[in-house]
Amino acid sequence: MKPRRLGWAVTVLALPAQAATLTESDFLAELPVVLTVSKMTQPLADSPAAVTVIDQDMIRASGYQDIPDLLRLVPGFSVAYTRDNTYAVGYHGFADAYSRRFQVLVDGRSIYSPHFGEVGWGMLPLALEDIERIEVVRGPNAAVYGANAFFAIINIISKDPSQTPGKLAALQAGEQNMAGGVFRYGGEHGDLRYRLTFSSQHRDRFERTVPDDPVPGVTRDYYERTYTRFFNGRWDYRLSNTDQVSAQIGLTGGNWNAGREGDPAEPRAYEPLSGFAQLRFSRVTGADEEWAVQMSHVSDTSGKRDFLVPLPPLGDVIVEPNIRQWRTQLDFSATRRLNPRLRLAWGGELRHEAVEGAGGYGTDDRQEGVLANLFAHAEWRPAPDWLVQGGALIGHHYFTGFEISPRLAVNHYLSPRDTLRFAVSRATRAPTFFEQKGDAAFYTTGGTLVDQYFVPSGGLKPEVNTSAEIGYLGQWPGLGAQLDVRIYRDHVTDYLGDRSRTIWRDLDGDGVSETRDKHFQHLNGGTLDVTGLDAQLGWKPHRDFSLHVAQSFAHVKASADIVDDDLPESAPDWITSLLASWRFAPGWNLSAMLYRTDRMMWLSDGDTTRAYTRADFRLARQFRLGGAEAEWALGVQNAGDDYEEFRRQNIFSRRGYATLRLAW
Repeated sequence: MKPRRLGWAVTVLALPAQAATLTESDFLAELPVVLTVSKMTQPLADSPAAVTVIDQDMIRASGYQDIPDLLRLVPGFSVAYTRDNTYAVGYHGFADAYSRRFQVLVDGRSIYSPHFGEVGWGMLPLALEDIERIEVVRGPNAAVYGANAFFAIINIISKDPSQTPGKLAALQAGEQNMAGGVFRYGGEHGDLRYRLTFSSQHRDRFERTVPDDPVPGVTRDYYERTYTRFFNGRWDYRLSNTDQVSAQIGLTGGNWNAGREGDPAEPRAYEPLSGFAQLRFSRVTGADEEWAVQMSHVSDTSGKRDFLVPLPPLGDVIVEPNIRQWRTQLDFSATRRLNPRLRLAWGGELRHEAVEGAGGYGTDDRQEGVLANLFAHAEWRPAPDWLVQGGALIGHHYFTGFEISPRLAVNHYLSPRDTLRFAVSRATRAPTFFEQKGDAAFYTTGGTLVDQYFVPSGGLKPEVNTSAEIGYLGQWPGLGAQLDVRIYRDHVTDYLGDRSRTIWRDLDGDGVSETRDKHFQHLNGGTLDVTGLDAQLGWKPHRDFSLHVAQSFAHVKASADIVDDDLPESAPDWITSLLASWRFAPGWNLSAMLYRTDRMMWLSDGDTTRAYTRADFRLARQFRLGGAEAEWALGVQNAGDDYEEFRRQNIFSRRGYATLRLAW
């Protein structure tokens, strides 16, 4: 069955036999208020950017067991597991193993790491059961969040401890060695509310024995087994009717195996360790009057042990893969209504980042820097059917100096249910430590240089994205429907990528170059234009049925001098996702998830992957078990043909799973 026909079939089969009429109040009560775009609470119709909200019902109905997979529900997002418990996530192309062109926050804390700029999804100490919602801003948002809010913002908002009283246990088991457990305890004592969560997860992502492309008929074993455990705690204390202090801590550890049979450097096992602490004080004096200050510290080590690789006749080669990273961040934000038509948000950030690792920088010395920024965002309503928003962020980055990121957005209300949005903005992405200072080489134990595969760059400029968009938001309560469409153009200059170069080395000192050494260096070069369309439809014609459809089209055009020739192929032409959920009887729920992506090229260590369609199904039953609320679920991931993720060796096959959830 073709993907488009399959999507309609799932929709039709999922429709309930008898429809109960939804009232307008039923629908409007579920329209989300977003917090992320401007750091002010706003209805979707007032937002200066397009936003996708993934709520708890969508998370559970999808059947996804890992947070990055949830981004398949957002128009334009490409998602793939790479290796080493790492996910690759791209938005309208530029898709590589590091997700470094959008900012990712958890409760306002950035999890964007300073070394590669990657997002450590596999080390995130947050259970799906603790997520309140995920807000995804589809478009640049550097005017509020600064460098690296380049194409999008992903803000994961966890549940308040007041939402998680009592105990919860969730178990999962399935094929491909899927297993895991989550236990949570929430309570209160006077004005103190708290939540404690423990999790242990086991994954074996892909088929182990795969064809050893390009050698026909030859297979090789690839290992990708992970054990990950974490603890997360949150404590909220109400000091008064206006003041609250909140503290969070988290610790993640793992034992991961990755590699391939027959490689002297692999398979290897390593034990990553990551932790964070966060403290927030907030004061709310009115509906539009509040301020907050937050401080956080994050520390992690990749846990990769040094090892030796024999290389006759030169001797043993030293490999030092371990990387250690730190971030300390201080944030302040405030909102205030100046008059009935004018509201203002402002704030700032001070951040210290550091990284060290001899294998990546050629020295044991710590690489570090401090960045700072200030922002202001104003919301002005000159007339009932017009809303004008504008602001800018002024920041100083330790590599690129001062930058200004402005934004202007105008919303016009054609009717109470139809809104047009026009927006222009400018965003930057600063180079990471490795892009600027990466010095990666292999030496023998005797000090002989064997291979220099990355050399420092220095003097890199930030990437700049000048973006323009036209958006439409339609809300039809009588139909239980909401449509969000965005047409955009991103113009990227000073693209930052890496290019291989060849140098000749004189081994014996006689002045004659004898050995060719191919290395990589990060460079600015070329411009790109990304044009496309995002659309999402939410439809709830019945209390027991909901449908979420996301569709995107993207086209990347690169100049002739672009650093990375693969960039135009990094964006699938079309991506479609569909999530249907039907409560067909009391306590029974059936959901179907469809994800279809065209052919694309994954950057960095990825390969060209063919177009594929993935269909997931989940059947769940809710019931009472003694004094507990219980739910069991049976699911199938990828009910169709096997497909490749990120690289040719990553074969994702059909697999079944079961979950059990108890709350008391």
